[in-house]
Amino acid sequence: MKLEKAKFKKVLEIGGGLIFLLLFWTLLFLIINKPVLPPPWEALETFFKTFTSLLLPHLLQSTFRVLVSLVVALFLGALSGLVIGRWSKIDDYASPLIYLTYPIPKIALLPVLMGIMGIGEASKIFLISLIIFFQIMVTTRDAVRGVNRQIVSSVVSLGASEKDLFQHVFIPASLPKIFTSLRISLGTAMAVLFLTETFATVRGIGYFILDASMRGRYQEVFAGIIAMSLLGLALFVAVDLLERKVCPWQYI
Repeated sequence: MKLEKAKFKKVLEIGGGLIFLLLFWTLLFLIINKPVLPPPWEALETFFKTFTSLLLPHLLQSTFRVLVSLVVALFLGALSGLVIGRWSKIDDYASPLIYLTYPIPKIALLPVLMGIMGIGEASKIFLISLIIFFQIMVTTRDAVRGVNRQIVSSVVSLGASEKDLFQHVFIPASLPKIFTSLRISLGTAMAVLFLTETFATVRGIGYFILDASMRGRYQEVFAGIIAMSLLGLALFVAVDLLERKVCPWQYI
């Protein structure tokens, strides 16, 4: 019952946000009054008219890229964060490396990655994964380091092994923050996805938006933006639902 109420509340929140966004968009259209910003009804009409014939193949390609990147970054980032956060000696060596490499604008590496890995999917997925990997890893590491050491000592005194500690202490304690980092990473992943799809590709929402912009088809530009927004919304909702399944104690 609580889950159903939560879902209904989420639908209302999304609906309210959508209405506000459409009203704000309409207001901007009336103020700016230029072809570069079409009204929402024209963009929505173009979205529905072109969805099956034009948008869907690009949307599926973008969905594949971002999903694979998120799964790879989540697995490697969470695993690395758990290990680094658990053992301080590893943290002593890893932290300087993290602090040196984390601030680097990794999107600038895209031409280099394409030169090494080719212009196919590998370079795009690798770059997106690399960028969000750090966000998830650092958050997970800090979550593990924040676990009360008295709790750890108490569990160890009861004969718990390292496997037991990870399974029953560190992972459950870190999961809420891992999901938080995943939500933050989703926004980053969508932004990087757009940038990677404007280089050496003919498939993806980023390419669709850029191509429509170059041709002055601004209704198609905003139809692509709507498609990307819906993709991001679907991913956010999926993460929320997954967290409710994996971390039910967060919603008691």
